[in-house]
Amino acid sequence: MTDPVLDPRLLDAAIAVLAETGWDGVTLEKVAERAGQSRSTVWRKGVTRDALLAALLDAVADDFRLSMWPLLTSDESGRVRLEHGLSVLCQVIERHLPLVLASDEVFHQGDPGRRQLNYLDPYRRFVRDGQADGTLAGGDSADEVAEVAFNCVAWTYSHLRGRHQWSAERAQQKVLHLVMHGLLPAS
Repeated sequence: MTDPVLDPRLLDAAIAVLAETGWDGVTLEKVAERAGQSRSTVWRKGVTRDALLAALLDAVADDFRLSMWPLLTSDESGRVRLEHGLSVLCQVIERHLPLVLASDEVFHQGDPGRRQLNYLDPYRRFVRDGQADGTLAGGDSADEVAEVAFNCVAWTYSHLRGRHQWSAERAQQKVLHLVMHGLLPAS
């Protein structure tokens, strides 16, 4: 059986239910009700709870992979790739902002429709490269620096956009400036 084409109204409803109940509370019945449809109608179309959640997470993962690819193949310095990669993170979050605001576990739920994706891997690579080429401060664990940078940018950007209604440009510029400034080598 092929995957059903998912109605965008069902995906939006799934995000709304997720925001109210968390991942474990999302049911096909609640999503159908929120979308103004009956559970049996949705079920007859071949839609499942898992298919809905997978579609949401796959969309984020696919967007991230495609957006990050040019940086992974770039020969720029580690610092430049890290900064651009954090900018890409803001842009991906922006395109999926309702989902990210609904749950702070979006980047931890995996990629259920296909293979697992570790969102930190590119940032670890960029930090290691930046520490090696001298464009980023050394001495700290690259894994920890990448994890802190990712989380500082992802959640601060999301919070400023969703809860303080800052513009995407303002939130991205302010957050990236602050995070990147803290990662530069001492002069």
